Amino acid sequence: MKILENFSKVKVLVVGDVMLDRFWWGNVSRISPEAPVPVVNLQNMSLVAGGAANVAANIAGLGAEPLLVGVIGEDEEAKLFPAILNKSKVSADFLVKISTRQTTIKTRVIAHSQQVVRIDQETKKVLNQDEEQKVWEKILTLLEKAEIVIISDYAKGVLTDNLLKRLIITTKKKNKIIVVDPKGKNYSKYIGATLLKPNQREAAEACNLDETERDFVEKSGSALLENLSVEALLITQGEKGMSLFQKNKEIVHFNSHARQVYDVTGAGDTVIASLAVALASGADFCEAAHIANISAGLVVEQIGTTAISITMLKNALENENL
Repeated sequence: MKILENFSKVKVLVVGDVMLDRFWWGNVSRISPEAPVPVVNLQNMSLVAGGAANVAANIAGLGAEPLLVGVIGEDEEAKLFPAILNKSKVSADFLVKISTRQTTIKTRVIAHSQQVVRIDQETKKVLNQDEEQKVWEKILTLLEKAEIVIISDYAKGVLTDNLLKRLIITTKKKNKIIVVDPKGKNYSKYIGATLLKPNQREAAEACNLDETERDFVEKSGSALLENLSVEALLITQGEKGMSLFQKNKEIVHFNSHARQVYDVTGAGDTVIASLAVALASGADFCEAAHIANISAGLVVEQIGTTAISITMLKNALENENL
């Protein structure tokens, strides 16, 4: 609880793939006569921040200040960002507009609390040198203000190898913590970061292990910790909780706090956001992972992309203590 009191003093730089999460809500009462697919009777629509933008929304929900850098297009979807982010108390001032890119938007059709289908609109082309420099200039204007940096990688082409290298080296020179939500099989691009937070499938793929293999989480965590020059690794395992790996320390496992899992959409964003805010507030890796685990348990009990709030977290911690 003392750590939570420091949340409001923290500024977090978030660099990554921003997107919009659009939800079409309805119900199903019949199968289409045209094809063996459900007919969804659309009842409601909603639009929220997704990807790195959802990480920023979670940071704001915890009472800290997010500084968001990402890339959007110059399309109709891009025009929606300022209002969507403003609702979450996140600034859109440091988003880079690139006319040749599609603003990433994920549309999920939900019926009876179940996802029927997801439709993705996106550009995955890697940024060219000029575009990368525009992003880097935004980062440099904010890096001094932040206590900690989050890399939110969704493999949309924004986080180039060169940009990651520059960001990690510069952040380390300034003695700031940098935590990464990684993507892809090649984690060498994150060498030098403070902490990585893959899920169990991502960790296994990065180590060329099969998820059916015995103790694959322990094997992949230990291998990544040793090979990547990171101080810690947090592997999320869905309903099984998460496991923390630290150099020269025993593995610490945290059981899931979710009473009922309705939707895991955005749960990883909540974990990396709460983890970073806690670390910047004076928590050690174990304390920060504990807070992140509780936060994840709260958001998966909601349907759709949901940001954590400081009130939700405080109540959960108080109930845990009781």
